[in-house]
Amino acid sequence: MCANADISNALQVHHLQNSQLTDQYLFISDLHLCATRTHITRAFLEFLQHIATQAKALFILGDLFEYWAGDDDVEDVFHQDIIQAFCSLASAGVPVYLIHGNRDFLIGQAFCTQAHITLLEDPTIVELHAERVLLSHGDALCTDDLAYQSFRNQVRDIAWQEKFLNLPLSERKQKIEAIRSQSEHEKSQKNAMIMDVNQEALNTLLRETHYPTMLIHGHTHRPKQHTIQLDGYSITRWVLGDWYEQGSYLILTQDGVKSKLL
Repeated sequence: MCANADISNALQVHHLQNSQLTDQYLFISDLHLCATRTHITRAFLEFLQHIATQAKALFILGDLFEYWAGDDDVEDVFHQDIIQAFCSLASAGVPVYLIHGNRDFLIGQAFCTQAHITLLEDPTIVELHAERVLLSHGDALCTDDLAYQSFRNQVRDIAWQEKFLNLPLSERKQKIEAIRSQSEHEKSQKNAMIMDVNQEALNTLLRETHYPTMLIHGHTHRPKQHTIQLDGYSITRWVLGDWYEQGSYLILTQDGVKSKLL
């Protein structure tokens, strides 16, 4: 539950600097990239080449991949194509920041080093255009889904991850596919409301992070702008859309925030 999470990392504000003349910061999440969804991969590569190159920084708030079995899978041809695209973006002078999602929490430093990506803790506060912006994947806020939170606690445990990563890569992929299949079945049986953000968990996080100007997160696949009135503070919550059918992104400039579709 977010109320019990270690949020010390969120209180260390990241001041980002870039020589880009543009004032645009971009935010995306829940791309679920995989080799079989070629239209989304193509849309993402075009996004990196034609849109992200104009940004001051790009933030990926989880679930970049459909799943990630470990950094020893970086030599996969599909993954190399994605990595090379990130390298090109880095060469254009655009920094990329990544927060783990519920599908790709095993992404480690080896992948990030190859792709020139900086891994951020969840949650993290960044200061952009004099705004304190709280970034998160968002799954830790869905505390009504008790079964999922129990699973999340298990797989985020360092000892569990070390044991899992010691398995052969092929075996890890088989286990992940089985978990995904079971998860999809269970989701079809759940009330949709329990898979959304819990208001009390949200309020607790906002209080613990000292009332940021805005919160941006993904995970729920319910893109929307929410206005929260809490303890005399007005906070905007932006929920990012997924990329299952169409790509989308959020732009933060000195003039405000806009949601865009590809």
